[in-house]
Amino acid sequence: MQSFLDDLFAGQAYEKDNFFLMAGPCVVENEELIMLIADKVSGICKRLGIPYIFKASYRKANRTSGNSFTGLGDETAMQMLQRTGEKYALPVVTDIHSPEEAAKAASYVDVLQIPAFLCRQTDLLVAAAQTGKIVNVKKGQFVSGEAMKFAVDKIRKAGNDKVMLTERGTTFGYQDLVVDYRNIPIMQSHGVPVVMDVTHSLQQPNQTSGVTGGNPQLIGTIAKAAIAAGADGLFIETHPEPAKALSDGANMLQLDLLEPLLEQLIRIRKAVK
Repeated sequence: MQSFLDDLFAGQAYEKDNFFLMAGPCVVENEELIMLIADKVSGICKRLGIPYIFKASYRKANRTSGNSFTGLGDETAMQMLQRTGEKYALPVVTDIHSPEEAAKAASYVDVLQIPAFLCRQTDLLVAAAQTGKIVNVKKGQFVSGEAMKFAVDKIRKAGNDKVMLTERGTTFGYQDLVVDYRNIPIMQSHGVPVVMDVTHSLQQPNQTSGVTGGNPQLIGTIAKAAIAAGADGLFIETHPEPAKALSDGANMLQLDLLEPLLEQLIRIRKAVK
């Protein structure tokens, strides 16, 4: 799979190949769960010819309620991510939240992800860039696709050209998001691969319950439109039992529904190409 990432940043990706997938649970809940998901999704992606990056956060720093689950401990969760990537020969992506976390996380994973709320944090972007790892920056819910060029510029000026941008919706009122698909080609114009974060785009944040809501029944709609609009990759959080997930269960895709959705998306990709 490393050759897929090498090709991606050699400017060769996806004119003739498939879209790539970043998928996994929201957070590392336990090792058995992440291994189960990695095993199932990697098998699906191999059958369908989809390059796959395993995704899970080692810690959730942004939770509405102080009572929400945040993680098992950074070192413990990072080691689990590393073992998962090694067992299934998968690249792994995880979030970092402060400059001090960048070098440590980089010793365990292949892609460092900058959360949407932190996409303008210069010190964080530079620290991630200086690790030499691929940096995936999520577009802030408050930022235009045009303005994300400045995040790309900060990383490149720090000496790292391996940058991806991810669309994850735009704030629409206090408790909803809307997807502007113009951001896909706009952000591609910055010379980087662009990913559609399908599941986070369906969040309904700031609920009075203290738990973020969502519209998972629209996952297929968002994903199909993104592929039709030319997205290079998709980001989908998935779980065997979303209702029991410790984070973002309200907008995750049930694991058993992933394969038929990907089959539909491949057909759309071929039609578009």
